[in-house]
Amino acid sequence: MLEEIFNRTKEASIEVALLDNETINQVLLAVADKAIKETDTILAANAKDLSRMDKASPMYDRLKLTQERIEGIAGDTRNVASLPSPLGKVLKHNVLPNGLDLKRVSVPFGVIGIVYEARPNVTFDVFSLCLKAGSACILKGGKDADDSNRAIVSLIQSVLREFHINENAITLLPATHEATGALLHANGYVDLVIPRGSKRLIDFVRQEASVPVIETGAGVCHAYFDKDGDLEKGTRIINNAKTRRVSVCNALDCTLIHTDRLADLPAICAPLKDSNVLIYADEPALAALNGDYPNELLKPSTEESYGTEFQAYTMAIKTVVSADEAIRHIRRFGSGHSECIITENRATADQFIAQVDAACVYHNAPTSFTDGAQFGLGAEIGISTQKLHARGPMALEEICTYKWVIEGNGQVRPK
Repeated sequence: MLEEIFNRTKEASIEVALLDNETINQVLLAVADKAIKETDTILAANAKDLSRMDKASPMYDRLKLTQERIEGIAGDTRNVASLPSPLGKVLKHNVLPNGLDLKRVSVPFGVIGIVYEARPNVTFDVFSLCLKAGSACILKGGKDADDSNRAIVSLIQSVLREFHINENAITLLPATHEATGALLHANGYVDLVIPRGSKRLIDFVRQEASVPVIETGAGVCHAYFDKDGDLEKGTRIINNAKTRRVSVCNALDCTLIHTDRLADLPAICAPLKDSNVLIYADEPALAALNGDYPNELLKPSTEESYGTEFQAYTMAIKTVVSADEAIRHIRRFGSGHSECIITENRATADQFIAQVDAACVYHNAPTSFTDGAQFGLGAEIGISTQKLHARGPMALEEICTYKWVIEGNGQVRPK
């Protein structure tokens, strides 16, 4: 049964690749309109999923849909429709001495598989990006979001039928481990698999898959408050990065602070009290915060406090004596996602930017901006934390590949 599903999607991908950009845009706008129109239906399905999840789980917020969030999703879908097509772009052009005309041209991947957890918004994002990039998509969502995902895919497929487009341009697999395994080994049917979710999920997909994989998601993000950091900027940046939305991969997990600025730590952490952020601090930071931060929210750090993606109102603090030590800490505990330095010293900022190995490196801005829509890319499929093919927010250009087109006039290669 699964092989037949893969085959149908492969056939649909051929049809999708032939769609003109105007038709694709009309479909996306229709999907956005129908998402708004069918908000109650989507929320009813989402309520079933939410009823099965513990509200204390970090995944609950990711799973939850609201009218406002659906309006945001529809807006992102419209944004994708407004973007220029990534296909058919001449990426490189050269005419050889023998007269051969060489062009490197962007083309669709074909079939893109997504393995993701309790994030039903991903269903909309993946479809809009894949369709705009001329590819079909196979989705393997988690059982936690199965009712939501099925309602969304049903909505999208109804729009495809209205436009007389093969509805297998988007396929949702059963929420089973068997389906995951089949997708990861669907050689000949699936051209690329992208996992979105926990480190455990990403590691499993990377180790198990025999089809090409791009890693996304897991984010252990740091903010380094330098000895030359501006207190007002640093306080706003750290609070926003930590508390804006704790369940997402760009949320702050660890603040590194220069030992010369420990006296400013109570002021930096003051806004975090309003969100009841639990802090694991090393000895110098603990001493600086004692008496100024609620005792019940302040604990001594351990080795396990660092390198953890909390996905909760929890943060670690580490004291460092230099930018060099901050960079070494990030090299050891970072995940290659997003890192930040707060400093007014241009030379220190340049050193940090040059030496920190991450997809996104910020100077005087929070890691919470790591997002395809925030980068002006429309929606995103995920944040790539690897270096092969794509890095950072993966939007339209990143989910295309290319081919070489060679125009000749009878030339032959010499023996």
